[in-house]
Amino acid sequence: MTDKPQFVEERGQKVKLNNLCSRGKSSLRQKDVSNDGPYAVYGASGLVGTMASFQNAVPYVAVVKDGAGVGRASACEANTSVLGTMQALIPSEGIDRDYLLHLVRSLHLGDGFSGSTIPHIYFKDYGKLPVRLHSPAEQKRIVDIFVSIERQIKVSKQQLDQLDFLVKSRFVEIFGDFACYETKPLIKCVDCIEAGKSPKCLAFSRKMAEPGVLKLSAISSGVYCENENKALPRSVSLTIDKVVHANDILLSRKNTPELVGRSVLVKHTDGNIMFPDIIFRMHPLPPINAMYLSYLLAGPLLHSIQSLAHGSAKSMSNIPKSELAKLSIPIPALNLQNEFANFVSQVDKSRFVAQQQIEKLQMLYDSLAQEYFGD
Repeated sequence: MTDKPQFVEERGQKVKLNNLCSRGKSSLRQKDVSNDGPYAVYGASGLVGTMASFQNAVPYVAVVKDGAGVGRASACEANTSVLGTMQALIPSEGIDRDYLLHLVRSLHLGDGFSGSTIPHIYFKDYGKLPVRLHSPAEQKRIVDIFVSIERQIKVSKQQLDQLDFLVKSRFVEIFGDFACYETKPLIKCVDCIEAGKSPKCLAFSRKMAEPGVLKLSAISSGVYCENENKALPRSVSLTIDKVVHANDILLSRKNTPELVGRSVLVKHTDGNIMFPDIIFRMHPLPPINAMYLSYLLAGPLLHSIQSLAHGSAKSMSNIPKSELAKLSIPIPALNLQNEFANFVSQVDKSRFVAQQQIEKLQMLYDSLAQEYFGD
């Protein structure tokens, strides 16, 4: 039992995070989600199903505690549950749930992880971190500011969703029924399926031209995010044949069940960055267009790819290279593939504008988070 927090004005009083919240229940496995009731169950990527019962009766914050996206925090409503890959944080008396959400996000709990080991964080460790506590009135003011910024980010993300829907519709329009196309195993469509390399990295992202290694979160969103990386120590050199290049397709071979198998096409890269051994790389061979194949793997074939994975929520899921190599790939005429790729390139121009707006708003969010919660 922790003492009731005492509030101070101005920049806030320094206390430990575990003074502001306690650990809630988060022991469900994906196979436990029975979809037999009205109560939502959440995983790292969002809603994963429902159940006839719930584990947490009050609004709370959920933190991804292992796998890609480790440290990412989200708000959950009362009478819901989370999978065991998440940690539920129950706000203490006098602590606004959304204030706790933004405070936890400001801690960047996922920083410091890369390499071959699946990252894990534990409340017993990060609960001891010093944080700033503001009065209830100041908590509300801070939350209102962040809500306004997030509302604007949401609008821009909705624009991206609309553009994604446009691409999906065009994909169906161009290719129609895949049953009419010749198929080949994936291994016959790419130069190879290779895993990367995961040397020990530093606990921060690479800067400028410094060499680095991608994190799983670089590909988990479905869009290649090269800034999601860790820096190599000066004593460690890049492994040249593991450097990421444009037109590479990167696929998560090991991750949580809901994120394993996610893939992206690398459209641009400034080089000087490697992919880790928990990511597969492929590069299409003629007559396969990289844009077509990447969209096929990330969309219509994602469920088939994830069905190849072995493992559990606790041990993480792994896709064997030998089984992925056998995946059946439909091969439409190259002119149709190119037509789709050209369409996506045009849509990407609008995506770029929306993405820039999101990045500007995120910079504002991060700056204010440092002001309110930082040292």
